[in-house]
Amino acid sequence: MPKKKLSIEDVARRAGVSITTVSRVLNNVPTVNKENRVKVEEAIAHFKFKPNPVAQSLARGLNSAVGLVIPGYPGVFHSFYAMEIIRGVGHACEVIKSDLVFHITNGDNPINTTAVGAVIFADIIENRKQVEAALEEGIPCMVINNVVEDLGVNYIAVDNVKGGYLATDYLIGLGHKRIATITGALHTQSGAQRLEGFKQVLKKKNIPIEEGYIYQGDYSRRCARTAMEGFLSLKNPPTAVFAASDDMALEAITVIMEKGKRVPQDISVIGFDDNPAGLYGPIGLTTIKQPLFKMAEDAVRYLSAVVSGKKTAPAKIILAPELITRESCASVSTHP
Repeated sequence: MPKKKLSIEDVARRAGVSITTVSRVLNNVPTVNKENRVKVEEAIAHFKFKPNPVAQSLARGLNSAVGLVIPGYPGVFHSFYAMEIIRGVGHACEVIKSDLVFHITNGDNPINTTAVGAVIFADIIENRKQVEAALEEGIPCMVINNVVEDLGVNYIAVDNVKGGYLATDYLIGLGHKRIATITGALHTQSGAQRLEGFKQVLKKKNIPIEEGYIYQGDYSRRCARTAMEGFLSLKNPPTAVFAASDDMALEAITVIMEKGKRVPQDISVIGFDDNPAGLYGPIGLTTIKQPLFKMAEDAVRYLSAVVSGKKTAPAKIILAPELITRESCASVSTHP
């Protein structure tokens, strides 16, 4: 028969005091008289009682646990984006000694906010109602990877338009004019904005977008394979490809090589994310770095400060992307 778990009631019974008195001793409330404090401390020592940290926080009117809500898209646990967010949030929670409550959602079901003091939403994809509900309950919230102007919610994101612009402008600087792109899912802000940056720089440099050079993807390797096979079948295939994620860029490189062509000598490829996998393929992947780990850590730190009353000002943070050059892009002069 399993051993009965000790509770605060057991401590109160042995000490001959109320549960409230035990709670006050556990939370270092100074109003407990010395005699009762000694009784409670003796009972705690006798039982080797270890209080539940969540219960302690709730007793103080403070809950430091952090909820992380991630959209449940296919392949979420193979996604560099999701893994970096989880890693960054988990690391920050470990540092500040907070619990992490993890929730994967398709947006249909309400999230349980009773066990957390704050919620981080890793993007808003078909789960806007969950964000609105959390705000209505007065729960401090932070959205990662989505600039939200029409809700009173904190956010931290990368400048995705600038990222798409940087990638395409780099290829133009190498002399490329036949530039194709494999977009991210266009119902996501990141996918739509990276495409916008791609279009902006081409328009600015008076470079027309040829028919068939934009493939609407979904961040998956499957769509990148289909896109790259399509590009290679065109009468005038592109000399460069901007993929809106490193996963798609790496799959594009695989297809190019399977077709007997070379990267970057025949086709240059640039990605987005700075996924470490880009270092270990057949060729180092040039990419746009977005600081996912930092965004996740900063979100936890900010919300922790809000819960503890140290911060009240809203956070509206947009971080700059960074071009990381490796070996997957070359001057157009090296192309046939």
